[in-house]
Amino acid sequence: MVPASAGQRACILIADDEQEIRSVLYELLSEEYDCQLVASAEDALARLRTVRFDVVVSDINMQGMSGLEMIPHVAEIAPDAAVVMVSGAQTVESAIEALRAGAFDYVTKPFDLRHVEAAVRRALEHKRLREAKRRYENYLEELVAERTAELDRTLATLENSYRMTLKALAAALETRDRETHGHSERVVSFSLRLGRELQLTGDSLRALEFGALLHDIGKIGVPDAILHKPAQLCAEEWVNMRRHPVHGQQILQGIEFLEGAARVVGQHHEKWDGTGYPAGLRGTDIDLNARIFAVADAFDAITSDRVYRAGRSYEVALAELEEFAGRQFDPAVVAAFRRIPREEWDELRAASFRKWQERQNGQPAKLPASADMETLLGALVN
Repeated sequence: MVPASAGQRACILIADDEQEIRSVLYELLSEEYDCQLVASAEDALARLRTVRFDVVVSDINMQGMSGLEMIPHVAEIAPDAAVVMVSGAQTVESAIEALRAGAFDYVTKPFDLRHVEAAVRRALEHKRLREAKRRYENYLEELVAERTAELDRTLATLENSYRMTLKALAAALETRDRETHGHSERVVSFSLRLGRELQLTGDSLRALEFGALLHDIGKIGVPDAILHKPAQLCAEEWVNMRRHPVHGQQILQGIEFLEGAARVVGQHHEKWDGTGYPAGLRGTDIDLNARIFAVADAFDAITSDRVYRAGRSYEVALAELEEFAGRQFDPAVVAAFRRIPREEWDELRAASFRKWQERQNGQPAKLPASADMETLLGALVN
């Protein structure tokens, strides 16, 4: 579609089946505007398909398609063009009918030339304002998109900073227990794979990741004498150890972006049949992410080396998970674990080990002094 004129003047299409009316309107308007003439609604629509007009001035009653019938087609072909109807019917009803059909204005015959000029000027002003409004809306949309992209980048950077802080904290915690080096890295990978298998996305998956990473943060409050005791714990020591989920949830309490993770930390030792701790929750009363983590954690515990035994095979781990499905573990999560091919679990373990080795070959995490630990925890809140 091309403009009716290469200049800056507005373009008017005049449609009327009376030669005399077309000539009068042309003489009236052509001095100020670029005008083209057609004798029917059909010709007007054909011209509109190839030429861009600002205003269409049309008779209502023409041979063939009427002006009223033409209006919806004009709106479809040239939605920016304003339509001014001209009619010999001097009734309010016909004017209302034209406006309802989509005409911008209505002029009656025999028309006062000043009224026609005024109607065209109003139509052009209306078109100008509508275009200005659309430009402004487009500008706002672009501005919102730009600001949203900036905000997304900022949030991604902030989330990455949180993630790095949490990983540093988890690595520091692992230095207290030599048997579990790399454990957090592995259970995060295992938990996320299970979460995706169970169709988790967005905030839920992020809560699972952070919860898995920080699941043992409550062990900060467990004395080394209990945590590293080479013999079996006595009843009192076992009570102390079993409080670490509560300690962990209290540590994360009030940190808004870790609200979901705190539930994993507080419930990761609950069991499907209600015999777990610290609250004895049962079934779906246990947070889904905590149920997912419990399976990932058990799989890692069974297949990882310990001082007192070597890690066992995938087949042994799967058999144990299935044996305790419906008792210790959510059966649906165990079923999801089974659907994932063994090769994927092997690759996840290998990838986690590579990441852990890379971290060790850099600056190994050391357990901070209490003041440093407070700094790390404070970084999560601020």
